[in-house]
Amino acid sequence: MTPIDRQTILITGATDGLGRAMAAQLAAQGATLVLHGRSKDKGEALVEELRAKTGNDRISYLLADFARLSDIHRLADEAGALDRLDVLVNNAGIGVELDRQESWDGHELTFQVDYLAAYVLAVRLAPLLVRSAPARIVNVSSAGQAPVNFDDVMLRRRWDGVQAYCQAKLAQVMLTVDLAAALEGTGVTVNALHPASYMPTKMVVGLFTPQSTVADGVRHTLRLVTDPSLDGVTGRYFDRSTEARASSQAYDSAARARLRSISEELTGVPFPYAA
Repeated sequence: MTPIDRQTILITGATDGLGRAMAAQLAAQGATLVLHGRSKDKGEALVEELRAKTGNDRISYLLADFARLSDIHRLADEAGALDRLDVLVNNAGIGVELDRQESWDGHELTFQVDYLAAYVLAVRLAPLLVRSAPARIVNVSSAGQAPVNFDDVMLRRRWDGVQAYCQAKLAQVMLTVDLAAALEGTGVTVNALHPASYMPTKMVVGLFTPQSTVADGVRHTLRLVTDPSLDGVTGRYFDRSTEARASSQAYDSAARARLRSISEELTGVPFPYAA
């Protein structure tokens, strides 16, 4: 494993909650950070704050609104131009929405922000990660999982915010399983985790009663980012820091093939069947 102060780490959704707290710890450890968010002002303030607190000036910010596929692709272009990338943390997401919303591309918003963005970034940045190996992809999923409704992925006929969130989070685990297999032998590992239950973040407060701290989520997520004992461990789902079994659809090869086909069609990004 490359020493942390020589690693370049991209964290999506870094201006609030779990992503922000992870960025603070990694900045203090000397990592080169590429942080993502959808607010120019919040991003610039975050970079200034982290540089001042840690003395680490190797921190940059990339702007992208995941409600636009064009922004996701631009982020992949910009990150793909980096000299190296040791870790991609797909952390950005939205929670359980009260009303159905669509992205600028006409897709159900939760599916695009929580899953399609992770698909595009992981697949498009895989070649850079391979060149930088040993490298890691960490998908921040959830214990809240539901089978993808392939008959109505965009939930146009029957909207349910819990289904939208839970199927997108299971789709992340399905991507984890497939991409780990595709990248086997390259030195790039792909894992997913449920970081903590109901942390007091924007997507929880006001809807649910917090049960864990953000520090809990940071500890479990950073384990997948930095723990040398996980070198070579890939294609796994962790409930906090314990390897666990995801919802059964994650292990259904036919379901994963359907999801790959849908993902390719919606994003225009072919899945790397061979690394």
